[in-house]
Amino acid sequence: MTALTASLRDSSVVAWRNLMNIRRNPDLLLSSTAQPIMFVLMFAYVFGGSLGGEAYREFLIGGIFVQTVAFNSAFTVIGLASDQTKGMVDRFRSLPMSRVAVLLGRTSSDLAVSVLTVVIMSLCGLIVGWRIRGSLVDALLAFAILLLFSFAMSWVGAFIGLVARSVEVAQSAGLLWLFPVTFVSSAFVPAEAMPGPLRAFAEWNPITVTADALRELYGNPLRVTGPPPDSWPSQHAVLYSIGASLVILAIFIPLAVARYRRVASR
Repeated sequence: MTALTASLRDSSVVAWRNLMNIRRNPDLLLSSTAQPIMFVLMFAYVFGGSLGGEAYREFLIGGIFVQTVAFNSAFTVIGLASDQTKGMVDRFRSLPMSRVAVLLGRTSSDLAVSVLTVVIMSLCGLIVGWRIRGSLVDALLAFAILLLFSFAMSWVGAFIGLVARSVEVAQSAGLLWLFPVTFVSSAFVPAEAMPGPLRAFAEWNPITVTADALRELYGNPLRVTGPPPDSWPSQHAVLYSIGASLVILAIFIPLAVARYRRVASR
């Protein structure tokens, strides 16, 4: 058996263990399912009337998708922090298994949670008036880009979870940085409405570009009113969103693995 095959086998075991933990504690899914539904209904019906009505609802869903899978990285943060606190990392270290398997198993199981979340959000979006107006191939590519971004964000969460000293610190650290990054984007409102420095950040923000890529592929409006965005990231949203996710993976996979080795060798 090759090292890669062994790592994938061990990772699948760890991922199954994490999913079984969710099955025994279904309340763990509450934030990943109830929160996006709440955001969809609140922005669609509370703010949507003043922001563009039906057109805004179609504009909104792409941003909600990206925001939700980004926030799902908190599962990875808290899960790894909890494993450290309960001594699971030490137990894994004592087993003849790949060091990468623990992290890959955690990020893979959280990717499965994101798949469930996307299904629930899609159904909720259809209820409020969202429609896929592009081709089936484009829609499938959009969902693939969304899940790639979710997987990349899980590795960011893996690194933060290994750095955090406790579950309480992990809960704060896992979400604290996500709020400004998510809301300084075009997930909910066009970036063109923001002042200079914030607009520049929002235009190059991977959350903005991934949301625009989804809107483009779904055939939804890139903006509710006004002309389409003219920045380079928005003009090349699909390419940039894929590249941004791959760059995040290239940076945070080595960082998370190095941190895990340091934690496991204590």
